[in-house]
Amino acid sequence: MMAPEVLLVDDDPDLLKLIGLRLSAAGYRVRSAESGEAALSQIAISRPAVVVTDLRMPGIDGLQLFEQINAQHPTLPVIILTAHGTIPDAVAATQRGVFGFLTKPFDPQELLKKVAQAVALAGDARTESSAAPGAADAWRREIVTRSPKMEDLLRRARLVADSMASVLILGESGTGKELLARAIHRASARADKPFIAINCAAIPEALLESELFGYAKGAFTGASQAQPGLFLAANGGTLFLDEIGDMPLSLQAKLLRVLQDSAVRPVGSTQSTPIDVRIISATHRDLDAMRQERTFREDLFYRLNVVALKLPPLSARREDIPQLVAHFLKKIAERYKRPVPTLAPDAMAAIVAARLPGNIRQLENLLEQAVALSTTHVIPLSLIRPSLDEADAVIVPFETARKGFEREYLVRILKLTGGNAAQAAQIAGRNRTEFYKLLQRHNLEPAMFKDTS
Repeated sequence: MMAPEVLLVDDDPDLLKLIGLRLSAAGYRVRSAESGEAALSQIAISRPAVVVTDLRMPGIDGLQLFEQINAQHPTLPVIILTAHGTIPDAVAATQRGVFGFLTKPFDPQELLKKVAQAVALAGDARTESSAAPGAADAWRREIVTRSPKMEDLLRRARLVADSMASVLILGESGTGKELLARAIHRASARADKPFIAINCAAIPEALLESELFGYAKGAFTGASQAQPGLFLAANGGTLFLDEIGDMPLSLQAKLLRVLQDSAVRPVGSTQSTPIDVRIISATHRDLDAMRQERTFREDLFYRLNVVALKLPPLSARREDIPQLVAHFLKKIAERYKRPVPTLAPDAMAAIVAARLPGNIRQLENLLEQAVALSTTHVIPLSLIRPSLDEADAVIVPFETARKGFEREYLVRILKLTGGNAAQAAQIAGRNRTEFYKLLQRHNLEPAMFKDTS
C-alpha cells in the first residue's frame, strides 16, 4: 500500500520544509513546488491526492492555481493557506469549490485534519488503512492504470459509488466499461449483494424482455415454469446494462416503467414485485445524438444519465500500455502454464505507438496470440507486427522504413532466383557491384538462398 500523496505549493522554501515534515510525520508522501507553474507541471506528471497551496505567490496565485487544477481535475481537492486571509477571501474561495481555507499561523492539527478529510472525500485509492493490506483499493483491483486521466475518472467513480445515482459509462469498445461498473459496485454499500451484467446488443428483443423482467408459467409456448428475470436476480444489488444504446425502443419504454415504479412485472403476469436495484448502464454509442434523433427515449436517457463517466481510449492513456502489457503477459502465462515472457524493446515501442482501435481488448488478444506463437522468452517485433493493422502500425523514421523495405525486397528476389546473384541484380536493375554492396549492408549472402536439395 502506498500512502496518499500531498503536493505542497509555496514560494517560501522554509515553510515548504516545515509543512512537509509535519505531513511526512503523519504518514503522507510529500512533493513540493515553489510556484503555481511548477505545481501544474508536477500534476501533469503524477496526480496527488490533495494540493495544499499558499494564496499569495508570484505568477499564478493560489486561486488561479485552483481554477486551472479544477478545469483539468475537478475531483482533486485544493486547500489554500494564507497570511492575508479574511472572511470575504474564505467565502469567495469556498464558493468557487476550494476544499479548505486556513489562515496563517495555522494550527498543525487543523491542517492534518483538513488533509485527511480531503483525501477521504476524494476517495483516494492509495490511502492506508487499518484494514488488511490492499483493502483500501480492493474496489478497483481489476483496473490497471497510472494515467492522471484515469485516476480522475476513478475518483469520480469512487464518489458516486456511495450514492444511489444511476451511472452511465461511455467509451469506445474495449475500454473496460464492465470493469469500471464492477468497481463501482464493489465500492458501494451493495458490494455484498449481486452484480448482474447483461449485453443488450447480444440478445434478440423477444428474449431480452424475458431475460430482464422474467416470465410467468405458461406465458408462452415452452414456459413450463416461471423464471424471475435479471431484475429480481439483482435485487438489493446492481444491474449492469451493457450496450444500452442497442436496446429496442419498445423495451426502452418497459425499462423506464420499471425504473419509475421500482417494481417489475414478469411477462405474462398480472402482479408486480417491488425491487431495489441500482442501474449502471454503458454504451459506445452517442446517446445524446440518438436522443435528438428520437432513436433513444429522452425520458429514459435522463433516468440513466444521472452521472456520466467517460472512459478514455487507450490512445489517450499510452502511459498505461507498458503496465497493461506486464499485467496481461503475467495473466496469459499463468493460463498457458509458462514462465512470464517479456517484449523486445522494439515490440513494446510498436505497441505503444500503435493506434489500437480495439483498445484494451485488442491489446490483450494481440499479446495472447504472441505468447501462443512465441518459442523464446523474449517476444520479438516480428510476432507483434502481423497483429497490428496497417493503420495501427508505428510510423518509423524514413531511413528505418527504407532499410526495412530494402532487406525484404532483397530477400524476396534472392528467394525467387534461388540465390543467383547475377539474375537477382538484373531483376533489381543494378549492376553486380552495387547489388553486392546492398547485400553486404544487410548481411545477406546469396549462398543462403541456393537450393541444396
